[in-house]
Amino acid sequence: MSESYPPYGGQPDPNAAWGTPPGSPVGQPGYGQQPQGYPGQPVTAPPYGAPVPPPQKSKKGLFIGLGIGAVVLLLLITCGGVIGFVAFNDDDDDPTPGPSTSVAAPDPTAASPSVAPQPGEPEPDNNNAVTAQSSSDMSAVCDGSPILNAAPYTSPKGAKVLTFSNSPERPSSWRSESFGYGKPYYARSTEWATVGIVGCLTYIEGSEGPGRKCDYKDSSQKTVTIDYVSSRYTLTFHNAKTGVKVGDGGTVNAPATRCPSFISYNRTTMKAYARPDDGALELALDKFTG
Repeated sequence: MSESYPPYGGQPDPNAAWGTPPGSPVGQPGYGQQPQGYPGQPVTAPPYGAPVPPPQKSKKGLFIGLGIGAVVLLLLITCGGVIGFVAFNDDDDDPTPGPSTSVAAPDPTAASPSVAPQPGEPEPDNNNAVTAQSSSDMSAVCDGSPILNAAPYTSPKGAKVLTFSNSPERPSSWRSESFGYGKPYYARSTEWATVGIVGCLTYIEGSEGPGRKCDYKDSSQKTVTIDYVSSRYTLTFHNAKTGVKVGDGGTVNAPATRCPSFISYNRTTMKAYARPDDGALELALDKFTG
């Protein structure tokens, strides 16, 4: 029986059987080996006598196991986080019971709250509020205009005061009254920013009374006679920052008992009005701020 081999360096003929003689049983064990398989059944050998490779193991079970492990790990982390959160909150609880306070959640659409005013000092909402740049600007309080940059007012005691008065001929024009030098309430004209109270002396309509005749030299050195008139005023005290009235100073006389060394008069009426009495103003301020 002849055996066929493929040519040297060539490919075997697929139609030719070679390597095992025809009619020979396939799968005979090698020398010294016992046949494997069930008794009475021949063991089929791989083609061309190659050894049978071990069966390839599937990784599907490994992937399923890893997936289950990841889910379990995630559940443990989540549960651990919840347990840790509860434990953390329990640590923050104050063991000592105390009064409870309900706090509402802030409304994100609500406007930011404004700064609360000081006690006794409501925030001005007057459109006529002004910013003072000098002591004379503080007189705007007597016309109903708060001073935005005035000193805060808490109480009359120790507060600085500026006082202004008008006149029958110019009721909306206010002039400064200087008195009480050295008193705790006294403020120089340069210290207007420290003023928390403005005193307003308002002429009382119909209070004009008899005075006296006073002679002066005009600019041409001609002698003129002025009718110097007495009157009365009401004194009120106002919070400079808000314009709110905070006190009354009563009635203050404007006596015309002596001709002043300097006088301002109306050339048409030849009248001049006396100014409020400084002594009465000092007493009123001492009482209000003391």
